Amino acid sequence: MENGSILDAIGLKLLAELQKNPRASYAELGRQVGLSPSATAERVRRLEDAKIIKGYRLDIDPAALGYSVTAHIRMVCDGERYRQFTQFVKTLDAVRECDHVTGGDALMMKVIVCSIEELENLIMKLLNYGVPTTSLVLSQTVVRHEFNLEPQKAPVVKGRWQSENGSPVKLNTGGLREERSRPAPV
Repeated sequence: MENGSILDAIGLKLLAELQKNPRASYAELGRQVGLSPSATAERVRRLEDAKIIKGYRLDIDPAALGYSVTAHIRMVCDGERYRQFTQFVKTLDAVRECDHVTGGDALMMKVIVCSIEELENLIMKLLNYGVPTTSLVLSQTVVRHEFNLEPQKAPVVKGRWQSENGSPVKLNTGGLREERSRPAPV
């Protein structure tokens, strides 16, 4: 079964309910989406088999365990050092995420450690592979774990965006939407 048929209205409702409460029973989920517990279990299994649901995890507060320093580290490294670094970074427990990115940096990491001293020691290890640039996180402004499951429609006409009233829209140099008037029909 392809993802389109798994992600029908019931599949999307299941995902929405599981985002709210991943510990809900099949009976409770079934009541929310209008299926029997066994049909609900089968639908959830298919979502898992299709890797749409990748797992269930516990969200632990790092500060409660003494991990009070969060930082983002951008890393510049190239050639053989890059390949070595991608293997080395997998061994570092402090690295919670590591993404290969575009731009001048090769990688961006999110690290969580107990102290500034521990962060400094980590940065010293990274110097063997390239040039790290570190930014300390002062606070989190947005943390999202749920996805918007409403279908997103991008209005496009002949390759150009259009406004709510159907007139073409272009981006001005400030990045704000600017509507252009549409010529009157003849």
